[in-house]
Amino acid sequence: MHTSTVWFRRDLRLIDNPAFHAACASGGSVQCVYVHAPDEEGQWRPGAASNWWLHHSLLSLDASLRVLGGGLWVLRGDSLPTLQHLLSVTGGDRIFWNRRYEPAVMARDTRVKQVLREQGIEVQSFNAALIVEPWQVQTLQGNPYRVFTPFWRNASARVTQCLPQALPDSISLLASARIPDVETHTVESLGLLPTIPWDQDFKAHWQPGEDGALAQLDEFLDAAVSRYSRDRDRPDCDGTSRLSPYLAWGNISPRQIVAAIHARGADDPGVVERAAAYIRELGWREFSHHLLYHFPYTVEKNLNAAFDAFPWLEPQAKLLSAWQRGKTGIPIVDAGMRELWQTGWMHNRVRMIVASLLTKNMRCHWLQGARWFWDTLVDADLANNTQGWQWTAGTGADAAPYFRVFNPVLQGERFDPEGHYVKRYVPELARVPTKHVHQPWMLKPGEQESYGIAGSVYAKPLIDLAQTRAEALGAYQASRHGPR
Repeated sequence: MHTSTVWFRRDLRLIDNPAFHAACASGGSVQCVYVHAPDEEGQWRPGAASNWWLHHSLLSLDASLRVLGGGLWVLRGDSLPTLQHLLSVTGGDRIFWNRRYEPAVMARDTRVKQVLREQGIEVQSFNAALIVEPWQVQTLQGNPYRVFTPFWRNASARVTQCLPQALPDSISLLASARIPDVETHTVESLGLLPTIPWDQDFKAHWQPGEDGALAQLDEFLDAAVSRYSRDRDRPDCDGTSRLSPYLAWGNISPRQIVAAIHARGADDPGVVERAAAYIRELGWREFSHHLLYHFPYTVEKNLNAAFDAFPWLEPQAKLLSAWQRGKTGIPIVDAGMRELWQTGWMHNRVRMIVASLLTKNMRCHWLQGARWFWDTLVDADLANNTQGWQWTAGTGADAAPYFRVFNPVLQGERFDPEGHYVKRYVPELARVPTKHVHQPWMLKPGEQESYGIAGSVYAKPLIDLAQTRAEALGAYQASRHGPR
């Protein structure tokens, strides 16, 4: 009897999992494996918040497999020799996995595929993460896109063509019992959870795993999708999908989300039209993977080489720490950074605001922010993280021009008009009137005293917004016209 192995990675679900579906359809028994090999991720190993999500997603996947009579085989070690040993001991002759697109992982996967095929193992890989794979769309000149709008005009035509797969009709799983000569591990033994319990609030906000993803999708479709275009920029509203970590770890696929929207549209045709803005945001996720695949160097370097000579400043340790911990004195920036620390997530509009402050007002290289987000976001995704930071910094594809500097006061007043978001995460400002909550330093000294902020960073922020903006624009102009 044949044994097929499914190598799980960032596709931690069973529904619409092409590799799992193909293995079940191939006949024989199916062995579900996760290989813990963080060093093979290159410089971008999963951060602390991602590891928290991974831990709970693996437990969820194992539980789902056990219901079906199997379980998840958890292994440790370099992927190739670990898989080779497993296949030789268990007699596996076929292996299936779903593709990843990070440069270091793609190189690893190519090597694994080549060696296993040379040894007579059947190897198949599939697309489980994207609507359109990076090589499937190109300009009329045959080049990769560097601007989102024409990219999405091309790629969006395929949205309705990508239908998700249900669970296979026939599933015959191998239990994850210990067998001689194969060292299996528990999820707990991988040491993915933080040693300092800073993650205690995470579980109040998230249910990692496939069941949590489907529940979050239902909640979004019930409550927020119809008003998404109106509320998505409002951090004081529950107006976003909050599906990003589930997408990042493959607890759900974009195909499932689009199909669910269209299913709702069968009863209410207006749903699809109202959800167009959200589907376009899925398009930005696709575009980010397109850029990462075609320009892999961008995880460390500017896409726009003109910025290679830009005079970034070495970050002052005190100021960088204040930005990271949400103690700059700029209310909406501090609220965003504290939301990130407490929940492992940050509203997208606020991500742009805090990134602008770091790269423009503080003039820190975007990699400083990308690395911090990578460690603290439960939805850390190399493509999205890289593209998002380069976009805000002005160094990437389709980027906001460098001279576009987000004014956090105006942004706060526009998108958090009553100050509810700021006061939720910055309780020091709870007594400050709405009129001044986004610039409390404008209060008179006596008023600052009465509202409890006298002598604090909110009476005098660490950053002078006007001065630092002018300095950033001056540096930009000098770098454009200076010697090359």
